[in-house]
Amino acid sequence: MANKKCPECPKCLPGWLVQFGDLMSLLLTFFILLLSMAVMDKKKVEEYFDIMKKAMGFLEKTSDVREQTEEHSNNQSNSDSPDNMTAAEEGIEQASNEIKEIVEIANDTAADQTQVMQITKGKNEFVLDIPSTIMFKPGEYKINDAASKRFIAKIARVIRTMPQTFAIEVIGHTDNGAYKSKDIPRDDWDLSALRSVEVVKELIKNRIDPGQLKVSAYGSYHPKSEVASDNRRVEIRFFSENDQSDILSEENFFDRLE
Repeated sequence: MANKKCPECPKCLPGWLVQFGDLMSLLLTFFILLLSMAVMDKKKVEEYFDIMKKAMGFLEKTSDVREQTEEHSNNQSNSDSPDNMTAAEEGIEQASNEIKEIVEIANDTAADQTQVMQITKGKNEFVLDIPSTIMFKPGEYKINDAASKRFIAKIARVIRTMPQTFAIEVIGHTDNGAYKSKDIPRDDWDLSALRSVEVVKELIKNRIDPGQLKVSAYGSYHPKSEVASDNRRVEIRFFSENDQSDILSEENFFDRLE
């Protein structure tokens, strides 16, 4: 019995493990304190998930595809209301109204009421349709009429008040009469191109920046109707080349969660 050895005692844990355990305990306590001081806003969290579901295309359980499509269309139409117009749309609206007043006066004094000017509005653009008989004689491309020059001068006065971001495209059209001549203009292409160039030159004479102006000619290949007199026209298209709305003024995604 005296020679019997004592059993070996188990070794203790290493020192670093004790320190690691203390660190984990402190971290756990720290996060518990953070959680206890945090305020969970249920409304903001629900709104966040609703935005994410709509952005990723998830449908709501309470409505079908047709209902949500109609709701989306209504939201888009509301965003196109006058209260939500961009700077480009406001500029187009103002310029078109001013030119419309000039056109109405010119139409009231026109000798031929079947040949009157018209304005067609689109998104970020509008087009002034001028029958060629108002400014040009048949087969000619020079503007010699004093009343036509005064009309273009009034249009130029409005253009000078528009921002430089707007562009003006003058488009010449003819009927399908297959105009032919040995001299210039030789055909419908020449006639439509030279007429649009003549209008552009007249605008430049009235101090319009040539950099804003464009010339196009379609001949008889873009008819307006089956009536030949309707197709003999010059169009002046006013449009915005880029949207000048302030990006910083747009609502931020995260602002909607506040």
